[in-house]
Amino acid sequence: MRKLKIQMNIALGNKWDRGMSDFSINSLKNVDCILHGRKTAEGFIPYWKDVANDPKSSEYELGRRFTDIPNVVFSNTLQVSMWDNTTIIKGEITEEIKALKNKKGKDIIVYGGESFVSSLIQQDLIDEFYLLVNPAAIGNGQQTFNPLKDDLKVTLTNCEPFACGIVLLCYERRK
Repeated sequence: MRKLKIQMNIALGNKWDRGMSDFSINSLKNVDCILHGRKTAEGFIPYWKDVANDPKSSEYELGRRFTDIPNVVFSNTLQVSMWDNTTIIKGEITEEIKALKNKKGKDIIVYGGESFVSSLIQQDLIDEFYLLVNPAAIGNGQQTFNPLKDDLKVTLTNCEPFACGIVLLCYERRK
C-alpha cells in the first residue's frame, strides 16, 4: 500500500536554502502523486510550472520534479482541471484518499494547505510527517511571523528532541 506523506514548512521569513531543495528533490524520488486542496493548487501548480519552464532558475530541477509528477486536486468547486498533468477529484475525501493509497505505485505527498491538511489529519490519513521548522520558506510556505519588513537573520544554537516527538529549535538573532 502507498503511503501518504506530508511535508510542511514552518517559517520565520521567506528565504529558501539549497539544502532544503536537495531534501525536497530527494524526497520526491519515491513519490508519483502530489495532492493538493484547491486553494494550494491555485498557487503551487502555476508557480512551479513557471520555474520548470525557466532552465536558468536556481530551482529548475525542483520545478521539473513538481511538474513531471502527476498532481491531484481535491475540489468540490472546480469542474475541470485548468492545469496540465492534473486530475480533479470530488467527493468524500476519506474514501478517495484510501482508493489512491490502494493503487499500485509510489508514495503520495501533500505540501500543505492548512484546512486540507487538517482534514487529512482528522481522518487519520497521513502516514508520515515531514515538518521543516526553519527560518526560511518557499513560495507558498506559511510564514508564522508575517509580514516582516526584512528577513529575520538567525543562527541555530541548539536542537533538542523530546521523547514525545517534539523538537525544540533554538535560534539566536544575528545583528
